[in-house]
Amino acid sequence: MTAMVKSELVGRLAAQFSDLTRADADAAVEQILRAMTARLAEGDRVEVRDFGSFSVTTKPPRTGRNPKTGEAVAVPAKTAPHFKPGKLLRDVVDRD
Repeated sequence: MTAMVKSELVGRLAAQFSDLTRADADAAVEQILRAMTARLAEGDRVEVRDFGSFSVTTKPPRTGRNPKTGEAVAVPAKTAPHFKPGKLLRDVVDRD
């Protein structure tokens, strides 16, 4: 199993749409990713129908342990992106 990287996505878009140059496809993908990142940074939710939704989750502060010494360590609160796949994506991936 291999991962699809951004350049492969750009190449597939350029190949599928003959009137789209590779540079245009790259610019389009870059613009989409920037827009999604900006909305998430503002705390908004991004939904792509039939694919899934991206949101920001806040993880509360907690007490962790240093694995070497076992000493308690304060772990600060943080925010992290979260992806929830849509039903169509789940169904396609779960095809048996």
